[in-house]
Amino acid sequence: KMATSIVKHEPIEDIDIESKIIELCSQNPKGIADDVIKAAIPQCDIQQRVTAVNRLLSMNRIELMKSGSKLLYRLKDPDAASQVKGADTEEKVVFQIIKDAQNKGIWTRDIRIKSNLKNIQVLNKILKNLESKKLIKAVKSVNASKKKVYMLYNLQPDQSVTGGPWYSASEFESEFVEILNAQAHKYLQQRAVDANKLYPDEPWTRLQATYSTAEEVLKYITNLGISKVNLSVKDMESILDTLIFDGKAELSARTTGTSGLSAGDSSVKIYRAVKPLTDTSGFVRTPCGVCPVISHCTVDGLISPKTCIYMKDWLEF
Repeated sequence: KMATSIVKHEPIEDIDIESKIIELCSQNPKGIADDVIKAAIPQCDIQQRVTAVNRLLSMNRIELMKSGSKLLYRLKDPDAASQVKGADTEEKVVFQIIKDAQNKGIWTRDIRIKSNLKNIQVLNKILKNLESKKLIKAVKSVNASKKKVYMLYNLQPDQSVTGGPWYSASEFESEFVEILNAQAHKYLQQRAVDANKLYPDEPWTRLQATYSTAEEVLKYITNLGISKVNLSVKDMESILDTLIFDGKAELSARTTGTSGLSAGDSSVKIYRAVKPLTDTSGFVRTPCGVCPVISHCTVDGLISPKTCIYMKDWLEF
């Protein structure tokens, strides 16, 4: 199967178009054109974009401005706190608690404790009111399948909440991870082949040429077009770590300074493909040993050994 035949692409029903437009405007304070929205959400047709933009305009979340011959959309009021003016004291308190939680969000129970609101019905009413104003949003957390955290509407949730690019609609994308794993390994193997051809009589130079940084592997993956989700260097390091645990790659470090090993020098992680000298360890042969999200695994969370289908299949095998 060709690597480019599988593309990680969020389904349209899982995307809040208005939230995405607000996020894009936050990243571009000077404003964004319609083609920026179109590129960021290619699944949406023109009617869906127009509907979302008109709603945000009517809610005074964004404003329309002209730059040369282009029309741009810009956040009308970056400080969402000003939009709770006129609200009662309890609503302002709840809003401030959620704002303080930043992009990691906060559970309803913790909001209730911090706000000292005894009546859960009153708190739920306040949360729904703030949601309807597009001031806050509820986000499913991978750490607890039936719980949501609240954060400001225009914030991008922290990876500890969403699980990062390895999740779509709170579901672990195992096939996506496997493809990235295979392509990263293929890239490192090709580096070794190329180094053998280029430096057949220079052992040290040949060895150094087999190494790659996570950034170089990420560039290769990006050029393949197998992911429409923006991956970071840290995400790629997670994938490369699974190769190390599986005995398919090794990690080293390269000094980035120009004057040798001195106090001012720093180092960067580098990776190369290797052939395992022995069978992989028992731990690595378990699903946990190669899982890139093992740090999010908890006993009662969405990611748990109790509900892991890979663990179940491995045990039955």
